[in-house]
Amino acid sequence: MAAYVMWGLFPLYWPLLKPAGAVEILAHRMAWSLITVILVLAVRRHWSWIKEIVRQPRKLGLLALAAAVITVNWGTYIYAVNSGHVVESALGYFINPLVSVLFGVVLLRERLRPLQWTAVGFGTLAVIVLTADYGRPPYLALALAFSFGLYGLIKKHANVGAAESLTVETLVLLAPALAYIGFLQVSGEATFGHQGGWHVALMIGAGVITAVPLLFFTASAIRVPLSTIGLLQYIAPVLQFLCGVLVAKETMPPSRWIGFSIVWLALAIFTYDSLRAARAARVGRSARPLDHVVT
Repeated sequence: MAAYVMWGLFPLYWPLLKPAGAVEILAHRMAWSLITVILVLAVRRHWSWIKEIVRQPRKLGLLALAAAVITVNWGTYIYAVNSGHVVESALGYFINPLVSVLFGVVLLRERLRPLQWTAVGFGTLAVIVLTADYGRPPYLALALAFSFGLYGLIKKHANVGAAESLTVETLVLLAPALAYIGFLQVSGEATFGHQGGWHVALMIGAGVITAVPLLFFTASAIRVPLSTIGLLQYIAPVLQFLCGVLVAKETMPPSRWIGFSIVWLALAIFTYDSLRAARAARVGRSARPLDHVVT
């Protein structure tokens, strides 16, 4: 819950970094995330994984690809929040579970249950309704949903721990991040170091708030049932949505409420089906030993 609450409150943090632009914030987020995760690894004295992963070029390649994809996600999200599109960014994370299901069908050749197809259908309808409302497709929401879904797919195949993975990903991103930070400093366009100590502290904090919830999530993923995690994942977009409506005071015309209501209906169907399938699987596992005794 701590991880999802922190992710859900991100829209309150990024505006504090103005007048820094989205790309400058992104570059600092990459650099300070690396420093944060290295400190975590140092405290844990956990370095043995380095030799092991260096010998696996396939995993290194997947993590490099994951780094590129998460850069798109982070940059899009920061831009969306700081340009007044908090509600649309929340939409991206609402439809992300449905995108993950779609990836499973298209890329992993998974078969969907009827209710899953129904949820995907309602999700598609919601995007059509919101496209009519915005007068354009919800590009930011779709970019967030598909980039994060693709990121999850890549990380699933890489199968590397959170701290280790984040270290490699941010290390891959370090050179371009430092190059951009240096360019801004030389050209006199940087805000870091020129907006007071509080601004410097907040920019450094961007790395901390990136690493900490991810570590919380990874620690809980091995302890909490997947069905519970599936329900908790909606905490983040709900909080993001509330930040957009109640804090940022973004307009929500009736047509937009209709679109979001269809999304929520799709997620309700999806969640119900997931819980029902998980319950059936548990019953099946508990029944097998009894069946064996009877036969």
